[in-house]
Amino acid sequence: MIAASATTEAIGYAASALVVLSLTMRSILRLRLISLCGSATFLTYGILIESPPIIATNVCIATINLWFLRKEFAIRRSGHGDLGASRIRSDSPFLHDFVEYHLDDITSFQPEFQMPTGDDVVALMLTRDALPAGLMVGHLHGSTLYVDLDYVLREHRDSRLGKWLYGIGRPVFRDAGVTEIRAVAVTDAHDKYLRGVGFDPPDDKSGEFALTV
Repeated sequence: MIAASATTEAIGYAASALVVLSLTMRSILRLRLISLCGSATFLTYGILIESPPIIATNVCIATINLWFLRKEFAIRRSGHGDLGASRIRSDSPFLHDFVEYHLDDITSFQPEFQMPTGDDVVALMLTRDALPAGLMVGHLHGSTLYVDLDYVLREHRDSRLGKWLYGIGRPVFRDAGVTEIRAVAVTDAHDKYLRGVGFDPPDDKSGEFALTV
């Protein structure tokens, strides 16, 4: 192993910083991308100082990151993959525990959210790799579903769960007797989201976005 120059050391520090930064990411996609950059930078550092252990380790790490990123981007392109939605009872203890645990994050997007109750409530647990990844809750008037909550866990917000749910995943609504979905945007970000997942813009009268199922 040769002595490292100031430039080489700077590359090593940059690689270390990227690895540490990746560990702070809540988004799985961002974690993988930054980790890939870190491993590529460490690989460069290993080559410069002629260190076979560093080279071998980071070749392996980069390969693993590329494998998972390939899977992630395949899901984003196809809109499905390991995404899913399952109907859950509105009085389910698991549902209420899930909402209570994530309530601070939920209310940061929907400050006035309150869990609806009654026989007209439709709740869908959104899943990624068969694990809970989000929640959609609404109340049904006839065959129209009015959305009360559309929430995805921070680490899965790059998985396009909403795009999947209101696209390929629509049959789950049809199975619940829904022919139309309506939602009101409470923030500019929410407005952008609803447009992005396929809702028609609101008219002047109702102020509601609409999506035909």
